[in-house]
Amino acid sequence: MPRLFVAVWPPPAVVDALTAPTRVDAPGLRFTTKDQWHATLRFLGSCAEADAIDALRGVRFETATVQLGPTIERLGSGLVVAPLAGLDAIATAVRQATAAVGEPVDPRPFVGHVTLARLKDGGPCSLDGAAVGGTFTVQEIALVRSDLHHDGARYTTVATVAAEP
Repeated sequence: MPRLFVAVWPPPAVVDALTAPTRVDAPGLRFTTKDQWHATLRFLGSCAEADAIDALRGVRFETATVQLGPTIERLGSGLVVAPLAGLDAIATAVRQATAAVGEPVDPRPFVGHVTLARLKDGGPCSLDGAAVGGTFTVQEIALVRSDLHHDGARYTTVATVAAEP
């Protein structure tokens, strides 16, 4: 069974903003790539794609304005992220509509972000504290399949749902 998650893909202007800060390699640091940048609303894990698509069709949400930044920060010791504010209501709708599919819903509060790098042992990262900003409107969410490869995950959108008018 495929590994699936529900996500928001940032628009090109946000991707451009996220590529602006200087990236310097360091031991134990692995940067994510532009084609991996997304905000996970809910990780489903390994489950039947048809069941996930059916559940996704039940998500009802309105468009939302999302704020990027203001700075790149750590989420725990191992993730370097660009914060995203404004996705909470959509994430709640996704969690409710997909609760019976895949892994149990994560009990931790939702934290909107785009993962830019992963660190072993909480080491240094050139992106820490870099200014990043912008806004965008979320008009659709996506069910995404994650295929693991030796050089990192590859993501494919398998279904989308648009915001209610």
